[in-house]
Formats: sequence, C-alpha cells, structure tokens
Amino acid sequence: MLQYDFDESIGYWLCCAHQAYMRTFNERLEPHGITYRQAQLLAFLAMDGPLSQTELAARMLIEPPSLVGILDRAEEAGLIERRSCNQDRRRKLIHTLPAAEKVWKKIAECGRGIREQATAGLTEEEVQTLRHLLDKVRENVTSDETAIR
Repeated sequence: MLQYDFDESIGYWLCCAHQAYMRTFNERLEPHGITYRQAQLLAFLAMDGPLSQTELAARMLIEPPSLVGILDRAEEAGLIERRSCNQDRRRKLIHTLPAAEKVWKKIAECGRGIREQATAGLTEEEVQTLRHLLDKVRENVTSDETAIR
C-alpha cells in the first residue's frame, strides 16, 4: 500500500480546502447558469483588463486549445469579444462586453457569500493571518519562471 504523511502535508491541506471551496462555489453558481470556467475567465478580465488568449490560458492553468471552447461559448453568450491587438494583428485580446456586467455581479455576489461562509468563526486578525500565511506559501513555491502574476 502507498504510504504518505497526509496529516503533515500542506499540499494535502490546501487541496482539500480548495476542493471544498470550489465545490461550494460551483453549487452557488449553478442556479444562475454560470460555470466555473466562465467565472474564472471573467475574474481574470476583471482583475487585469483585456488579455491575450495565451495569457488567459496560463492564468486559468489550461492549455490554449482548451480555452478556445470556453471563449467560443462566452462569445456566443455575448459576454466577451476577441479583438486584434494594435501592436500585433495576429494576437487576439479578449475584452468583456456590457452583458458580462450582469453575470459578473452574480459571480461576485456568490464569491462574497462563500467568503463569509469560509471565514465564519475566524476573527479579523485570523483572517489577515491566513491571508499572510497563504501569500507566503505561494511566494515560497513560485519561482520567477513560473509566476503568472
């Protein structure tokens, strides 16, 4: 049988917390007809503005060909459009359209609700400590070559 000290594994802790968080997020988005990938796409565009397909794929941790279907569906839904980059016509930048605002409001509302649920019972100081510690873990495992933000 395979042996590993899961009780002492920060990766395991993070994975379990992430899976539970994402399961709840998906459950909250589903009644609104919003997928996790749509939420993720719009979140990166909300944070960073227009991005190329390559940049989005890297941020979303998916292969560029997998992103094409996500973009096609978002474009069909009137949420985004692909525009040629002024500096490089071969490069397409993804821009949000006005219809994305309504969807984004629902995503943000779900996100705030989950944030409240996830931090229930924690003091403000504990929440800040958690944020600080998770930032430190991310910095520790992110090399300059793999950093996406």
